[in-house]
Amino acid sequence: MNTWKIDPIHSDIKFKVKHLLISTVTGEFKKFDATVESEKDDFSDAKIKFEAEVDSIDTGNEMRDNHLRTNDFFDAANYPKITFASDSFVKTSGDEYELTGDFTMRGVTKKIKLNVTYNGKAKGLDGSDLAGFEITGKINRMDYGVKWNALTETGGIALGDDVKLDLAIEIKKTANVNAVAA
Repeated sequence: MNTWKIDPIHSDIKFKVKHLLISTVTGEFKKFDATVESEKDDFSDAKIKFEAEVDSIDTGNEMRDNHLRTNDFFDAANYPKITFASDSFVKTSGDEYELTGDFTMRGVTKKIKLNVTYNGKAKGLDGSDLAGFEITGKINRMDYGVKWNALTETGGIALGDDVKLDLAIEIKKTANVNAVAA
């Protein structure tokens, strides 16, 4: 079994949500970790575990970030991590996969499906084995108890319910647990 770890320097964990239903606010998590275990070269048997630290949220606006950490949104004091654990990673065609697993936020776990593009493998500058992926999907924030909203003067809502997930991931091979020591 091969073990791969996410490279936080070459990976981005971003999300997007509609603001006033006319524009989009983008945010990201700056601190995260992930492990991928796979025996097959195409990762079709991959088992993936991921977590992001809620306190590391960054939308480019400190006041908004501080509000997002409160009980109105992520409740970072009580739920410091967002996690994902895969159930399946299935090739759908070419380099396209469907990733299914348990997504947990604010203590609520729901099964989600994500679309994955496998960008291939390369050797790093240090000779290490690397692999890259682009992952997209969508969750409804209401499903996870993130219910804060506000009405505008015209009766519109401040935030959309759907949150788009957009991840660019690079992983580095760290171990082969079946390797025999010489």
